[in-house]
Amino acid sequence: MLLSRLFKKIESVVVPISSQERMIEEQIRGRGLDEPRVIEAVRAVPRHRFIPEAYRSQAYEDCAVSLDLGQTVSQPYIVGLMTRLLDVSETDRILEIGTGSGYQTAILARLARSVYTVERLSVLGARARETLESLGYDNIYYRIGDGYEGWIEHAPYDKIMVTAAPGDLPEKLFRQLKDKGKMVIPIGEELYSVTRSGEEAVKVHHGGVRFVPMVEDGE
Repeated sequence: MLLSRLFKKIESVVVPISSQERMIEEQIRGRGLDEPRVIEAVRAVPRHRFIPEAYRSQAYEDCAVSLDLGQTVSQPYIVGLMTRLLDVSETDRILEIGTGSGYQTAILARLARSVYTVERLSVLGARARETLESLGYDNIYYRIGDGYEGWIEHAPYDKIMVTAAPGDLPEKLFRQLKDKGKMVIPIGEELYSVTRSGEEAVKVHHGGVRFVPMVEDGE
């Protein structure tokens, strides 16, 4: 019921079918990622709305796209892969570290009960919030702050998505994860899913990736 109400509120956006569907068929399904809920969420989110005008022609291409300020929107396959690895359910409360453009945020919000998203750069955070609110999302909560700190006031979370790369697993974020909860995170240039089992972090490696570094306030 919650998701059906949300979908009714979200603006219906006409996207060139050839671009959107080609992205899904070639870049996502074509690489073996065919989880129906993830595919439908990707299909429902107009990626071009999250891309700056100067780079919008690249919105559906098989690449990361610049947001300026040294940040990027991840390539579509990586967004789909990380979403699938997170294994989101309709009742999940998700912490996202690195709002960025808001594109990954929107996909998570399609799948989960609520998303708490933290962005270090106020310009990016404000731009993403404006886009997401213009599309009708009302289950997303926004914070400008240090991603390493998470958002303790709303912890613990069922899932955590990290979209910038720290050098190691951030302890404070791990502590904000529920027992048996899952985090998907790039550490250095490697992608991991991390399941909390009591005080133990059970890591599974999912291959090499390239993300912008995760920066602490003051660095």
